[in-house]
Amino acid sequence: MPQPRMMLVVTGDDFGYCPRRNQGIVDCFQAGGISNVSLLVNASAAKEAADLAKRHKIPIGLHANLSEGIPVCQSLQQASTLINQRGLFHGKIGFRQVLERGQLSMEQVEQELRAQVRLFRELTGHLPHHMDGHQHVHVLPEVREVFAQVLSDLRIPYTRVPVESGLRSCPWLPSNFQRFYTQVEKDAQDSIPVFTRYGIRGSQLKLQARCVQASVHTARAVHLPPLRSTHSQQRDKNTDKAQRGAVVQTPALPDEPQRTKRQAISAEPTALDPSQLTDVTLTSYCKTKESSELIHRALLDNDFMKHLEHGQILTIMDCMRPTSLTKGCCVIQEGDDGSTVYVLEGEAPQCS
Repeated sequence: MPQPRMMLVVTGDDFGYCPRRNQGIVDCFQAGGISNVSLLVNASAAKEAADLAKRHKIPIGLHANLSEGIPVCQSLQQASTLINQRGLFHGKIGFRQVLERGQLSMEQVEQELRAQVRLFRELTGHLPHHMDGHQHVHVLPEVREVFAQVLSDLRIPYTRVPVESGLRSCPWLPSNFQRFYTQVEKDAQDSIPVFTRYGIRGSQLKLQARCVQASVHTARAVHLPPLRSTHSQQRDKNTDKAQRGAVVQTPALPDEPQRTKRQAISAEPTALDPSQLTDVTLTSYCKTKESSELIHRALLDNDFMKHLEHGQILTIMDCMRPTSLTKGCCVIQEGDDGSTVYVLEGEAPQCS
């Protein structure tokens, strides 16, 4: 008896996140590595991504986002249960915590989902071929019912059911990841009857190209204290920047192997439970418009920080404070912890 045919669909998520990620995903599609893409309509490069999909005839769906960045629906951008005091979505862990406390309005969830579908249609000229949730929010309790209703109303037939086959047989996976993705799998299993009831079809096995880039993985700095998640390469002479006239001393060590520039960082915590990060308190400092723009440009020009989430970049900008240094002083030397970011206003520092 012939075996039923099975089609493997590999989706490039986070399309629209940034230009480099867009190009990496397009490269993967052209190389035959992925089947389709999911668009983040509230991301900074969403318009470019939609144009690339049209140009290269890439099947495109909606990566509905309720956890990162800002809402698409304007009425929800000022005061809603979907955003925190900074006007941003609550984040991957924060969204789940607010939902668990019963503080999330499902009416507002539906408003935002429909607004994102409308924007998707404006960008692409058609409805999504499929629709799934950024960071798996679409399979969460209560949210999945609203999500399925929206898909049914708009006749979007496909979604993703993120059941990870063999997840429990991955001893190398840190315990906090195990807990998180085990819960995701449970939520996914519980969502199947809901999607089935609404006539929505979904994959039982998720194999997704996440954060695809041409030859490297982009940084996913999610739910780390921002100033600790961005300084793993502070010893690179081009990364550490100091105030005008300051000297940065980096004594050479003859027996030390030559360092090579890292292409990416992994900013997912390996030894820290993300739930512990909610109590982190950060101090904001007032800045002029010129200083804010200078810091923003410097962060986006940094090979590591440019791939942080938009909310984390804003947090880093808020937490940076002005520092005056005398000419000739040592700002940082090799072997120091490197937990401070310096943005130069003026001449480049001397490195010796």
